[in-house]
Amino acid sequence: MAQQERAVRTRRAILEAAGHVFDAHGYEAATIAQILERAGVTRGALYFHFSSKEDLARGVLAEAVTTEGLLPQRFKLQELVDASLLLAHRLPREPLLRASMRLSVDQRARAMFGTKWPDWIAVAERLLTEAEHNGETLPHVSPADTARLLVAAWTGVQLVAEAVPRDEELVDEITRLYRLTLPNIAVPGVMASLDVAPDRPLRLGTSS
Repeated sequence: MAQQERAVRTRRAILEAAGHVFDAHGYEAATIAQILERAGVTRGALYFHFSSKEDLARGVLAEAVTTEGLLPQRFKLQELVDASLLLAHRLPREPLLRASMRLSVDQRARAMFGTKWPDWIAVAERLLTEAEHNGETLPHVSPADTARLLVAAWTGVQLVAEAVPRDEELVDEITRLYRLTLPNIAVPGVMASLDVAPDRPLRLGTSS
């Protein structure tokens, strides 16, 4: 059991190191040597868990879709908002998560490995479909179309925030996105109960 736990910790350390290096240098410029130095492991240990830099990139990409910290809520639309705000809160703080996003927008990496956008769209569509069944959404709202639009908008806001920084956090910008879009998604009675404040991730228990 101790050996298994050690292997899990080593694999995680390698992924974290790869995240740091991919985030700092991009996929093309990143090297195995940089990742080894950052992780503090041997080449043999790295290749025990990952067969190549490409395999490492796939491992990092797999971290992109995460609902860590998401709790069941009265309204499924609140869960949708929470997933978006939690991601926006965590992204600037977690290089591994940032690297997964960077790989998704890197043209060459995207051609090699694809992206996790379809998975995020699926998460959003599931929550919107449940919200529709619960009577939370307006009649014109299509879960599939709305999910795709929200993921595209979230990604666009994140890219612009990174390229044109302001004196505020990404979660503040995502809050504005939802304040603008939710009135066209939620029925008024539900809309009045939704919490889209930028400090909501902290109140859900996410560390700052």
